[in-house]
Amino acid sequence: MIRWMIVIFLALLLISWFTPLLQKLGFGKLPGDLRFKVFGREWFLPITTTILLSFLASLIGQII
Repeated sequence: MIRWMIVIFLALLLISWFTPLLQKLGFGKLPGDLRFKVFGREWFLPITTTILLSFLASLIGQII
């Protein structure tokens, strides 16, 4: 279980780093992607984008 939590954390971290590029491609604006401001800082939780990119990575992994 701890491995999955680490994988999910790393995926969210990577997606947040690549957010500007992904937004140009249309990701990050999907229903289920949460964006809110707390204490003057904008937070972004790309839940739907993470699921979609995980599904695409899984498909690519099965094809290869």
